[in-house]
Amino acid sequence: MKLLVAFSSALALATAASIATPPRPAKKSYDGYKVFRVAVGPEINRINALVDKYDLKTWKGAPRAGAYADIVVPPAQAAAFRADVADLEVITMHQDLGAAIADESSFSVYAAGSANATWFNSYHAYSDHLQFLRDLQSSFPSQSEIVTAGNSLNGNPITAIHFWGSAGKGVKPAIVLHGTVHAREWISTMVVEYLGYNLLTNYATSAEIKSFVDKYDFYIFPVVNPDGFLYTQSSDRLWRKNRQSTSGSTCIGHDINRNWPYQWSVTGGASTDPCAEDFKGRAQSDAPETTALVAWLKTTKANQGLKLFIDYHSYSQLFMTPYGYSCTTVSAKNTELQALAKGAVAAIKATHGLTYQYGPICSTIYKATGSSVDFVNDVVGSDYTFTTELRDTGNNGFVLPASQIVPTGEETYAALRYLLLNMK
Repeated sequence: MKLLVAFSSALALATAASIATPPRPAKKSYDGYKVFRVAVGPEINRINALVDKYDLKTWKGAPRAGAYADIVVPPAQAAAFRADVADLEVITMHQDLGAAIADESSFSVYAAGSANATWFNSYHAYSDHLQFLRDLQSSFPSQSEIVTAGNSLNGNPITAIHFWGSAGKGVKPAIVLHGTVHAREWISTMVVEYLGYNLLTNYATSAEIKSFVDKYDFYIFPVVNPDGFLYTQSSDRLWRKNRQSTSGSTCIGHDINRNWPYQWSVTGGASTDPCAEDFKGRAQSDAPETTALVAWLKTTKANQGLKLFIDYHSYSQLFMTPYGYSCTTVSAKNTELQALAKGAVAAIKATHGLTYQYGPICSTIYKATGSSVDFVNDVVGSDYTFTTELRDTGNNGFVLPASQIVPTGEETYAALRYLLLNMK
């Protein structure tokens, strides 16, 4: 009888545990998937019809006339889709997307305590990113600290390294750099860390960098969507949104960069469909991550001022200014912002020869409402506000080889350096 009771108790505990912690969904395989880049002209309706017919995913929003559509096609549909667009200009970006993801995800082993430049030779697990920031901070204990802007939906801290110069912390205007708002944009994680690492580790040896860090406080947020980023590593490499549910829908995720409480209600710049990758949420700032970042940015602005905010994304090689919500309205500082953006893209080109385009978000890439840039520019009141789409222009898309981390970081630092030298 005692054995039976013990067995029953164990069974009840196991059952309760299984209810409390639902099994993780199987990792989505992209083996054999192809990514085609299709030039879209007058055939816009035809391309959209094919996307609907085969229920395909696109990487840069809905296909638009005059642009390229980057379309992900499962193995079973690849031949038929390719035949349907045989008369159009088509480039195969990925012959086997699964193989590219496997190569990209060959993380190097990170030894705690070794925050050095070898970090940038590969991509890394999320837990290692947090450890890297802790190790970097411990190398400069009197000049830096780990801070958080709050927690994600699942309780993961939105973590940054904050560092400062000779005047001490919190007394100079802030520069805030964001990465990985969209979970699948792994290169933005590494580049934001590269910028922080470069500034902090060269402070003692570079007079120019010392002048930057003495002039401003830097807040480096490599991953502001930690739940989504974790999901890209555990379940679906191409996941974009956070992991929030929506009442009345089985689809998961809000697009954090369509959820900011400014010009959120404007139509045409985000989706009201919870299943869409650019789902704006049921209400502005209803994503916990957005709410946390809004409060943190307002507090930082009030306490020390906000000189520069840059939100880093991928891909397309663009250096953009407000606004996303309108293609006709421009910032009151538009002339100065365009001049700075022009200089930044020239600095990028001078580094490794890559060409970036620049201009307001809406007219340069597409309309985007409820974005961080528009909010920070008009509500928080940053002196300068930009967003960048990093490498590349379509050979690899979101799955950028690790060999491009360092050169992307170098050219991105060149753009930041130009801003730091030329902002008023």
